[in-house]
Amino acid sequence: MIPDKTKKILYDGDKKVATRNAYGERLAELGQINKNIVVLDCDLSKSTMTVVFAKKFPDRFFNMGIAEANMTSVAAGLSTMGKIPFISTFGVFATKRACDQVSTSIAYPQLNVKICATHCGISVGEDGATHQAIEDVAIMRAIPGITVISPSDGTETRKVIDAVADYRGPCYVRLTRGASPLIFNDEYNFKIGKGVKLSEGNAATLISAGFTTHICLSAVNKLSEEGIELDFINMASIKPLDEDLILQSASKTGLVFTVEDHNIIGGLGSAVCELLCAKQPTKVIRIGVNDRFGASGSPAELYAAYGLDEASVIKTLKEHLD
Repeated sequence: MIPDKTKKILYDGDKKVATRNAYGERLAELGQINKNIVVLDCDLSKSTMTVVFAKKFPDRFFNMGIAEANMTSVAAGLSTMGKIPFISTFGVFATKRACDQVSTSIAYPQLNVKICATHCGISVGEDGATHQAIEDVAIMRAIPGITVISPSDGTETRKVIDAVADYRGPCYVRLTRGASPLIFNDEYNFKIGKGVKLSEGNAATLISAGFTTHICLSAVNKLSEEGIELDFINMASIKPLDEDLILQSASKTGLVFTVEDHNIIGGLGSAVCELLCAKQPTKVIRIGVNDRFGASGSPAELYAAYGLDEASVIKTLKEHLD
């Protein structure tokens, strides 16, 4: 059942938007409003969509070449001069090639740098395992002081970029390559550290973030037609979590599922398990990439192979609900 307050923020239509596109467009709009925003990219601006900002503000855009560690260090320096650097590259490069610089140069001194990484998860598709970031959330969560956010659609992405631009401190925003259906309309208001309940039920709690959210929403609606009502939470804010919302739901249902396009180790599922283990012991079933590398294929083929498509999610839910 969809709560009345949720109905007011849900998008009514079938438009699809890639979160990287929403990011590029909103970043350019914010650049007009805030002159301290600067953008750095590693020769991938046409893919990360920072090219939109670059065309409007060439004097505040810096193509650092294929040098992720250097880009990160330069951004750290710019932030000490009052600038608000947004740095972008693919998720695998932002979190693994530049991990030392992110940790030592940005997180340790708590500098105001926004890391907005695109092409995350196996939804990247044909680029294959080397370009599919499935450990990025785990890496960034483990670095002290970094806020980690994985928006579910284009609307939420725009709201997230507004929020991190206003927030003082390092942030990691996880974005995707392919387009996905809009879930929210412009009435939706994202807040760091808060989730939103998209449906209510007693059978179990389902928590998702990022690209898998629209898949889960469709699955929840189909299960509702069969009389299976779930508490479904969109938890874009992975660090910090909305602890109260999760604890209240887990206390009611007694069974929690998490779904994410990420390794089940270290991501959203792990964050939920850590919370519940400490404050509300509850059985948790983690649905995601089961500790294996990605592969080359279409996003649809990969989601089916890795148990993340709608049919697989429904199957897994039913197996544990019986």
